[in-house]
Amino acid sequence: MRVGIPRSLFYYYYGDIWKNFFDSLNISYIESPKTNQEIIDRGIKMANDEMCLSLKNYLGHIDYLKDKCDYILVPRISNFKNSNQTCTNFWAAYDIVKNLFPVNILHYNIDLEKGQTLKKGLYKIGKELNKNHHEIYKAYKYAITREKKRIKKNHIINLNKLKVNKTKILIVGHPYNLYDEMIGKDIIKYLIKNNIEVIYSDKFDSKITNPLSKKLSKDLYFKYSKDNLGSIIYCKNNIDGVIFISAFPCAPDSLANELAMRKLQIPHLNLVIDDSTSFTGLETRLESFLDMLGGSLND
Repeated sequence: MRVGIPRSLFYYYYGDIWKNFFDSLNISYIESPKTNQEIIDRGIKMANDEMCLSLKNYLGHIDYLKDKCDYILVPRISNFKNSNQTCTNFWAAYDIVKNLFPVNILHYNIDLEKGQTLKKGLYKIGKELNKNHHEIYKAYKYAITREKKRIKKNHIINLNKLKVNKTKILIVGHPYNLYDEMIGKDIIKYLIKNNIEVIYSDKFDSKITNPLSKKLSKDLYFKYSKDNLGSIIYCKNNIDGVIFISAFPCAPDSLANELAMRKLQIPHLNLVIDDSTSFTGLETRLESFLDMLGGSLND
Protein backbone atom coordinates (compact mmCIF):
# COMPACT_ATOMS: atom_id res chain seq x y z
CA MET A 1 0.00 0.00 0.00
CA ARG A 2 1.30 3.46 -0.92
CA VAL A 3 -0.26 6.90 -0.42
CA GLY A 4 0.30 9.71 -2.89
CA ILE A 5 0.94 13.22 -1.52
CA PRO A 6 0.57 16.07 -4.06
CA ARG A 7 3.27 18.72 -3.54
CA SER A 8 0.88 21.65 -3.89
CA LEU A 9 -1.88 23.61 -2.08
CA PHE A 10 -2.49 21.73 1.22
CA TYR A 11 1.03 20.29 1.18
CA TYR A 12 2.53 23.61 2.30
CA TYR A 13 0.33 23.65 5.41
CA TYR A 14 0.15 19.98 6.30
CA GLY A 15 2.85 18.15 4.32
CA ASP A 16 5.24 17.64 7.23
CA ILE A 17 2.40 16.51 9.50
CA TRP A 18 1.25 13.94 6.95
CA LYS A 19 4.73 12.56 6.34
CA ASN A 20 5.53 12.25 10.04
CA PHE A 21 2.12 10.66 10.66
CA PHE A 22 2.64 8.07 7.91
CA ASP A 23 6.25 7.45 8.99
CA SER A 24 5.08 6.65 12.51
CA LEU A 25 2.44 4.27 11.14
CA ASN A 26 4.93 2.64 8.74
CA ILE A 27 2.74 3.62 5.80
CA SER A 28 4.60 4.01 2.51
CA TYR A 29 4.00 7.24 0.61
CA ILE A 30 5.20 9.00 -2.52
CA GLU A 31 5.40 12.75 -2.99
CA SER A 32 4.98 14.28 -6.41
CA PRO A 33 8.16 16.11 -7.51
CA LYS A 34 8.74 19.83 -7.24
CA THR A 35 6.60 21.66 -9.75
CA ASN A 36 8.07 21.70 -13.26
CA GLN A 37 6.76 22.64 -16.70
CA GLU A 38 5.45 19.12 -17.31
CA ILE A 39 3.31 19.25 -14.18
CA ILE A 40 2.02 22.71 -15.07
CA ASP A 41 1.10 21.46 -18.55
CA ARG A 42 -0.67 18.43 -17.08
CA GLY A 43 -2.71 20.69 -14.82
CA ILE A 44 -3.66 23.08 -17.62
CA LYS A 45 -5.01 20.16 -19.67
CA MET A 46 -7.21 19.04 -16.78
CA ALA A 47 -8.39 22.49 -15.67
CA ASN A 48 -10.88 25.01 -17.01
CA ASP A 49 -10.02 28.63 -17.78
CA GLU A 50 -11.57 30.02 -14.59
CA MET A 51 -9.28 28.05 -12.27
CA CYS A 52 -6.37 29.91 -10.69
CA LEU A 53 -2.81 28.88 -11.46
CA SER A 54 -2.44 27.33 -8.00
CA LEU A 55 -5.37 24.96 -8.59
CA LYS A 56 -4.14 24.10 -12.10
CA ASN A 57 -0.79 23.35 -10.50
CA TYR A 58 -2.47 21.08 -7.94
CA LEU A 59 -4.30 19.12 -10.64
CA GLY A 60 -0.99 18.61 -12.43
CA HIS A 61 0.44 17.02 -9.28
CA ILE A 62 -2.62 14.78 -8.96
CA ASP A 63 -2.25 13.73 -12.59
CA TYR A 64 1.39 12.86 -12.00
CA LEU A 65 0.51 10.62 -9.02
CA LYS A 66 -2.64 8.96 -10.38
CA ASP A 67 -0.99 5.71 -11.53
CA LYS A 68 1.87 5.60 -9.02
CA CYS A 69 0.04 4.86 -5.75
CA ASP A 70 -2.98 3.15 -4.19
CA TYR A 71 -4.50 6.28 -2.64
CA ILE A 72 -4.07 10.02 -3.11
CA LEU A 73 -4.51 12.20 -0.04
CA VAL A 74 -6.98 15.02 -0.76
CA PRO A 75 -8.54 16.78 2.26
CA ARG A 76 -11.29 19.38 2.29
CA ILE A 77 -10.44 22.44 4.39
CA SER A 78 -13.51 24.61 4.98
CA ASN A 79 -13.04 26.92 7.98
CA PHE A 80 -11.29 27.61 11.26
CA LYS A 81 -14.28 29.27 12.98
CA ASN A 82 -14.73 32.95 13.81
CA SER A 83 -15.06 34.17 10.21
CA ASN A 84 -11.89 32.35 9.20
CA GLN A 85 -12.98 30.72 5.96
CA THR A 86 -10.66 29.25 3.38
CA CYS A 87 -10.93 29.92 -0.34
CA THR A 88 -13.41 27.88 -2.36
CA ASN A 89 -10.61 25.83 -3.94
CA PHE A 90 -9.86 24.37 -0.51
CA TRP A 91 -13.51 23.36 -0.22
CA ALA A 92 -13.82 22.02 -3.73
CA ALA A 93 -10.51 20.23 -4.36
CA TYR A 94 -11.87 16.86 -3.21
CA ASP A 95 -14.91 17.04 -5.48
CA ILE A 96 -12.86 18.24 -8.44
CA VAL A 97 -10.33 15.43 -8.06
CA LYS A 98 -13.09 12.87 -7.54
CA ASN A 99 -14.81 13.91 -10.76
CA LEU A 100 -11.69 14.29 -12.91
CA PHE A 101 -9.52 11.34 -11.89
CA PRO A 102 -10.16 7.59 -11.58
CA VAL A 103 -8.24 7.32 -8.30
CA ASN A 104 -8.86 6.14 -4.74
CA ILE A 105 -8.97 9.19 -2.48
CA LEU A 106 -7.88 9.26 1.14
CA HIS A 107 -10.00 12.05 2.54
CA TYR A 108 -10.94 14.02 5.65
CA ASN A 109 -12.61 17.37 6.44
CA ILE A 110 -11.50 20.32 8.55
CA ASP A 111 -14.60 22.32 9.46
CA LEU A 112 -14.32 23.72 12.96
CA GLU A 113 -17.84 25.14 12.77
CA LYS A 114 -19.01 21.51 12.74
CA GLY A 115 -16.35 20.18 15.10
CA GLN A 116 -14.36 18.48 12.34
CA THR A 117 -10.71 18.90 13.37
CA LEU A 118 -7.34 17.82 12.02
CA LYS A 119 -7.07 15.31 14.86
CA LYS A 120 -10.34 13.66 13.92
CA GLY A 121 -9.30 13.72 10.26
CA LEU A 122 -6.02 11.93 10.91
CA TYR A 123 -7.79 9.37 13.08
CA LYS A 124 -10.23 8.77 10.22
CA ILE A 125 -7.54 8.05 7.64
CA GLY A 126 -5.56 5.99 10.16
CA LYS A 127 -8.55 3.70 10.62
CA GLU A 128 -9.07 3.50 6.84
CA LEU A 129 -5.48 2.28 6.60
CA ASN A 130 -6.28 -0.47 9.14
CA LYS A 131 -4.33 0.94 12.07
CA ASN A 132 -5.56 0.57 15.65
CA HIS A 133 -6.38 3.36 18.08
CA HIS A 134 -3.09 3.15 19.97
CA GLU A 135 -1.00 3.28 16.78
CA ILE A 136 -2.97 6.26 15.47
CA TYR A 137 -2.74 8.16 18.77
CA LYS A 138 1.01 7.63 18.93
CA ALA A 139 1.44 8.73 15.30
CA TYR A 140 -0.73 11.81 15.80
CA LYS A 141 1.21 12.94 18.89
CA TYR A 142 4.50 12.37 17.10
CA ALA A 143 3.45 14.37 14.02
CA ILE A 144 1.97 17.28 15.99
CA THR A 145 4.93 17.52 18.38
CA ARG A 146 7.40 17.71 15.52
CA GLU A 147 5.22 20.24 13.69
CA LYS A 148 5.03 22.55 16.70
CA LYS A 149 8.81 22.52 16.98
CA ARG A 150 9.22 23.26 13.27
CA ILE A 151 6.76 26.15 13.39
CA LYS A 152 8.35 27.64 16.53
CA LYS A 153 11.78 27.52 14.90
CA ASN A 154 10.46 29.30 11.77
CA HIS A 155 8.84 31.99 13.93
CA ILE A 156 12.12 32.69 15.73
CA ILE A 157 14.11 32.84 12.48
CA ASN A 158 11.56 35.19 10.87
CA LEU A 159 11.47 37.50 13.89
CA ASN A 160 15.26 37.68 14.07
CA LYS A 161 15.37 38.78 10.43
CA LEU A 162 13.53 41.96 11.40
CA LYS A 163 16.60 43.00 13.42
CA VAL A 164 19.11 42.59 10.58
CA ASN A 165 20.82 45.77 9.39
CA LYS A 166 20.18 45.56 5.66
CA THR A 167 17.30 46.06 3.23
CA LYS A 168 14.35 44.00 4.45
CA ILE A 169 11.40 43.01 2.29
CA LEU A 170 8.29 41.22 3.48
CA ILE A 171 7.04 38.67 0.95
CA VAL A 172 3.27 38.42 1.23
CA GLY A 173 1.59 35.38 -0.25
CA HIS A 174 0.30 31.89 0.36
CA PRO A 175 3.02 29.29 0.98
CA TYR A 176 1.81 27.14 -1.93
CA ASN A 177 2.75 30.08 -4.15
CA LEU A 178 5.81 31.45 -2.36
CA TYR A 179 7.71 28.17 -2.23
CA ASP A 180 6.52 26.61 -5.47
CA GLU A 181 9.31 26.17 -8.01
CA MET A 182 7.25 27.60 -10.88
CA ILE A 183 5.51 30.46 -9.05
CA GLY A 184 7.47 32.19 -6.30
CA LYS A 185 10.75 30.37 -5.78
CA ASP A 186 12.72 32.25 -8.47
CA ILE A 187 11.52 35.57 -7.09
CA ILE A 188 12.83 34.72 -3.63
CA LYS A 189 16.12 33.43 -5.07
CA TYR A 190 16.56 36.71 -6.96
CA LEU A 191 16.04 38.78 -3.81
CA ILE A 192 18.46 36.71 -1.75
CA LYS A 193 21.04 36.90 -4.56
CA ASN A 194 20.76 40.69 -4.36
CA ASN A 195 21.48 40.74 -0.62
CA ILE A 196 17.89 41.34 0.47
CA GLU A 197 16.74 40.01 3.83
CA VAL A 198 13.57 38.12 2.91
CA ILE A 199 10.84 37.92 5.55
CA TYR A 200 7.84 35.65 4.99
CA SER A 201 4.22 36.50 5.78
CA ASP A 202 3.35 32.89 6.63
CA LYS A 203 6.15 32.45 9.18
CA PHE A 204 4.71 34.61 11.92
CA ASP A 205 2.38 33.39 14.64
CA SER A 206 -1.11 33.58 13.09
CA LYS A 207 -2.61 33.98 16.57
CA ILE A 208 -0.96 37.41 16.50
CA THR A 209 -1.18 38.38 12.83
CA ASN A 210 -4.75 37.22 12.19
CA PRO A 211 -6.44 39.66 14.61
CA LEU A 212 -4.07 42.47 13.53
CA SER A 213 -5.73 42.39 10.10
CA LYS A 214 -8.72 44.14 11.68
CA LYS A 215 -6.68 47.35 11.60
CA LEU A 216 -7.08 47.22 7.82
CA SER A 217 -10.56 45.73 7.58
CA LYS A 218 -13.04 44.25 10.04
CA ASP A 219 -14.94 42.55 7.22
CA LEU A 220 -12.31 40.15 5.86
CA TYR A 221 -13.27 36.52 6.38
CA PHE A 222 -10.59 34.56 4.51
CA LYS A 223 -8.25 33.16 7.17
CA TYR A 224 -5.08 33.11 5.11
CA SER A 225 -5.71 36.62 3.76
CA LYS A 226 -6.13 37.85 7.32
CA ASP A 227 -2.88 36.15 8.35
CA ASN A 228 -1.06 37.79 5.42
CA LEU A 229 -2.39 41.30 5.97
CA GLY A 230 -1.82 41.06 9.70
CA SER A 231 1.84 40.25 9.05
CA ILE A 232 2.24 43.61 7.28
CA ILE A 233 0.80 45.46 10.27
CA TYR A 234 2.99 43.43 12.61
CA CYS A 235 6.32 44.33 11.01
CA LYS A 236 5.61 47.49 8.99
CA ASN A 237 7.96 49.62 11.11
CA ASN A 238 10.86 47.21 10.61
CA ILE A 239 10.76 46.60 6.86
CA ASP A 240 11.68 48.65 3.80
CA GLY A 241 9.13 47.26 1.38
CA VAL A 242 6.51 44.63 0.60
CA ILE A 243 6.20 42.30 -2.38
CA PHE A 244 2.83 40.66 -2.97
CA ILE A 245 2.93 37.37 -4.87
CA SER A 246 -0.33 35.82 -6.04
CA ALA A 247 -1.58 33.45 -8.70
CA PHE A 248 -4.00 34.66 -11.36
CA PRO A 249 -6.98 34.86 -10.90
CA CYS A 250 -7.07 34.45 -7.10
CA ALA A 251 -10.24 36.12 -5.81
CA PRO A 252 -9.22 36.48 -2.12
CA ASP A 253 -5.83 37.96 -3.07
CA SER A 254 -7.33 40.37 -5.58
CA LEU A 255 -9.44 41.78 -2.75
CA ALA A 256 -7.06 41.60 0.22
CA ASN A 257 -3.88 42.72 -1.54
CA GLU A 258 -5.61 45.66 -3.18
CA LEU A 259 -7.00 46.68 0.20
CA ALA A 260 -3.53 46.62 1.76
CA MET A 261 -1.90 48.53 -1.09
CA ARG A 262 -4.49 51.31 -0.85
CA LYS A 263 -4.29 51.71 2.92
CA LEU A 264 -0.63 51.11 3.82
CA GLN A 265 1.97 53.79 3.09
CA ILE A 266 4.76 51.29 2.43
CA PRO A 267 6.72 50.84 -0.83
CA HIS A 268 5.23 47.78 -2.49
CA LEU A 269 5.30 45.67 -5.62
CA ASN A 270 2.37 43.51 -6.75
CA LEU A 271 3.29 40.41 -8.78
CA VAL A 272 0.45 38.34 -10.22
CA ILE A 273 1.68 35.11 -11.84
CA ASP A 274 -0.13 33.10 -14.50
CA ASP A 275 0.89 30.13 -16.64
CA SER A 276 2.39 32.37 -19.32
CA THR A 277 4.45 34.61 -17.01
CA SER A 278 8.13 34.87 -17.90
CA PHE A 279 10.69 35.43 -15.16
CA THR A 280 12.52 37.83 -17.49
CA GLY A 281 9.64 40.27 -17.16
CA LEU A 282 9.47 39.75 -13.41
CA GLU A 283 13.21 40.32 -13.09
CA THR A 284 12.90 43.76 -14.71
CA ARG A 285 10.18 44.77 -12.25
CA LEU A 286 12.12 43.39 -9.28
CA GLU A 287 15.25 45.26 -10.34
CA SER A 288 13.31 48.52 -10.60
CA PHE A 289 11.72 47.97 -7.19
CA LEU A 290 15.08 47.30 -5.54
CA ASP A 291 16.54 50.41 -7.21
CA MET A 292 13.67 52.44 -5.81
CA LEU A 293 14.22 51.10 -2.30
CA GLY A 294 17.95 51.70 -2.57
CA GLY A 295 17.36 55.29 -3.60
CA SER A 296 14.94 55.95 -0.76
CA LEU A 297 17.32 54.37 1.75
CA ASN A 298 20.25 56.50 0.62
CA ASP A 299 18.33 59.79 0.65
